[in-house]
Amino acid sequence: MSQPVTTNPLIIMLINMTVVFLVLMALGVVINIIHYIDPTKPKAAPKEEAPAAPAPVAEPEPVAAAPVEEGISPEVVAVIAAAVASMGYGADSVRAIRPLERNNWKNSGRQAIQSRG
Repeated sequence: MSQPVTTNPLIIMLINMTVVFLVLMALGVVINIIHYIDPTKPKAAPKEEAPAAPAPVAEPEPVAAAPVEEGISPEVVAVIAAAVASMGYGADSVRAIRPLERNNWKNSGRQAIQSRG
């Protein structure tokens, strides 16, 4: 057997780190090349000229009055109904609007139980 080239651990570390980083840079280049020539990427659609006038915005459907607890203003009901309508649901899907029950001790216990599992 032949003698090792060096027994200095710092030189061995520098050689190993150089090899590792060169391989990582080569992998990065390969990934960029694959990303550039990716056949599964959707083709860019040809750019069309902008329309002359923006399309008119459809008027929102009238919101049916949902059962509301006392203390909730009509503005809040309208905002909640608009948010529900913007998600694609109809106004009839809102059945009730009520404030969230705030019981911090109960919620703290539930959170502790869920974090155990």
